[in-house]
Amino acid sequence: MASIEELDQLDSGMGNSDACSPEMKSLLPDDEDDEEDESLAERLFGLTEMFPEEVRKFGYNVGTCLCTCTKGLYKFSCSAAWLFFSSSAILFAPILFEIERAQMEEAQRTQQKQVLLGPNTAMSNVNASSLPMAPPVQR
Repeated sequence: MASIEELDQLDSGMGNSDACSPEMKSLLPDDEDDEEDESLAERLFGLTEMFPEEVRKFGYNVGTCLCTCTKGLYKFSCSAAWLFFSSSAILFAPILFEIERAQMEEAQRTQQKQVLLGPNTAMSNVNASSLPMAPPVQR
């Protein structure tokens, strides 16, 4: 194939525009057409030839260790979360139920006092300091 310098010497005197003419392009090597399409795997495999065997082994070991550690950390975090939430449900649910039961009993006592003694008496025991005492109603 002819090189660029040889093509410049073959110039017909019309400047460098002849180098781009179809006749001259047929003499130039087609770099773009000669390249075969490579897959990603082929390109990565070609890159491995650039590095020595020790570097490739080290990279493989680091990647494998990172993957294994990530899986182990994920498994540990799932187990820890299950243990924490199930234990907290077992330990704190009875306390919450007892608090709710005590509040319900207090509300029932207040309602019972209100029915038996009137609305002023039931409220005076609950909030004696915040509400002023009204005089009793005479009939």
